[in-house]
Amino acid sequence: MRRMETEQFAIEQQDKREQIEQLLENALPQEISYQKTIRDAMEYSLMAGGKRLRPMLLMESYRLFGGKDMDSVSPFMVAMELIHTYSLVHDDLPAMDNDEYRRGRKTTHVVYGEDMGILAGDALLNYAYEMAGQGVRAAEPMECGLRALEILAHKAGIHGMVGGQVVDVELTGQAIDEERLQFIYQLKTGALIEASLMMGAALAGASEADIQRMEQIGRNVGMAFQIQDDILDLVSTTEELGKPVHSDEKNEKTTYVTIHGIEKAKEAVEQYSETALDLLEGMDVSNDFLNTLIETLIRRKK
Repeated sequence: MRRMETEQFAIEQQDKREQIEQLLENALPQEISYQKTIRDAMEYSLMAGGKRLRPMLLMESYRLFGGKDMDSVSPFMVAMELIHTYSLVHDDLPAMDNDEYRRGRKTTHVVYGEDMGILAGDALLNYAYEMAGQGVRAAEPMECGLRALEILAHKAGIHGMVGGQVVDVELTGQAIDEERLQFIYQLKTGALIEASLMMGAALAGASEADIQRMEQIGRNVGMAFQIQDDILDLVSTTEELGKPVHSDEKNEKTTYVTIHGIEKAKEAVEQYSETALDLLEGMDVSNDFLNTLIETLIRRKK
């Protein structure tokens, strides 16, 4: 599999992250009246930085299948990051993980209050579908946009991220078997990664078989990503991660590490990573940046 040189990849990744940051900033609501507080909370949450992984995966999957029109893919990239951000805002709430820091600064509910934290998440989610609607209208043909919207809604809801979060919350403080833990990881973490890769393919007019293949790649990436997150929660520092460490222990959560130990967890990251990369390599199309991005993110240190 072809990969980019480390230095060149880092330059391109930063360029793409800056492009995404600009898209997000430009997309924020402009005509605001008495509801200014919620717009400020949305901006505070959305522009807090981060890897911008999901919109980047969406864009690179689109490019993988020959997509070239940024006007049709950009609204979906924004929508994806809006949904990811709302999930983090709600995840940090006192009723959930009760975290005070995210990406190195105070979480939204700490700054704006718990009520505005809830409403900011609601606003981000609804605004995501406004953006996705713009993407459907811009897609050529429109059916590709409708397929992308269908994937987004499915993977963000009870059959995806929300469903995984429900099981995670319900079982917090209880012993979880591996089957349920995998269910949580695949839905809570993996679903939006799957969606990003699938939506990019759909918008570029890829076949349904290729869309499903991208789903399998995303599923393995998501598992590797979450298990690596479990490892980093134990071995990293708050300064490196930009969020509290040992939060799983604090919240009495079962993780892959608590079930199997850290060495087995590291082996699992490698296995899921290799499966994802093998599936990607077996395709008739190739994107060197995407190959390198996937390999880098699942071996990340923060």
